[in-house]
Amino acid sequence: MGNWKMHGSLAANAKLLDGICAGVAAVHNSDIAVCVPFPYLAQARDNLRGTGVSWGAQDVSVHEQGAYTGEVSAAMLNDFACQWVLVGHSERRSLHAETDEQVAGKALAALKADITPVVCVGETLEEQQSGRTTEVIARQLAPVLALGADRVAGLVLAYEPVWAIGTGLTATPEQAQAVHAFIRGRLAELGAPQVRVLYGGSVKASNAGSLFAMEDIDGALVGGASLVAEEFLRIAAA
Repeated sequence: MGNWKMHGSLAANAKLLDGICAGVAAVHNSDIAVCVPFPYLAQARDNLRGTGVSWGAQDVSVHEQGAYTGEVSAAMLNDFACQWVLVGHSERRSLHAETDEQVAGKALAALKADITPVVCVGETLEEQQSGRTTEVIARQLAPVLALGADRVAGLVLAYEPVWAIGTGLTATPEQAQAVHAFIRGRLAELGAPQVRVLYGGSVKASNAGSLFAMEDIDGALVGGASLVAEEFLRIAAA
């Protein structure tokens, strides 16, 4: 799954989407999706419909409608046939002060609209260095897991250590696996062990294979590398 963040233009997107579509037939045993900025949802829909590549948004409101200037509802995302929406990305948590409870609320709003939320969790460098990784992940997961097994079964989780996002640093496969195993354990306790758990944080073609070889890593949420069609497809094929 590619997260374009705040990148793109109509011309640049057309080239990128064409490149992805041209190579997707050669990628087997992978689900491929892109999460694009709101203004480009129509372009993603029009270019990707029928290609096997799905699309989604990068955020959603907890509200269904009303006087919430700048917000975008799940129903609006449905108008563009979005299958996915990211919620709780670390940049939303840090730059917009989103709380764990708000993230769970956004996930619920997406689920009610039959859109799959991709719930992001992850620790900062200071939290990692102080040995608090699982404590932080457990806190972030708590209100999401409180939605119940039936609801949780309909979402995807993404572990993105904040210290590895856009820094060029990547958790070793063993580090990532340890956290994924912890998350999988919480899911199993809830009765939803089948939920997919993605890894994100400076994922590229050169390290994707070693990450995907880990037992509990089901795929990747890809940032910068998703803006280059060839690199993105190589990750998907790893």
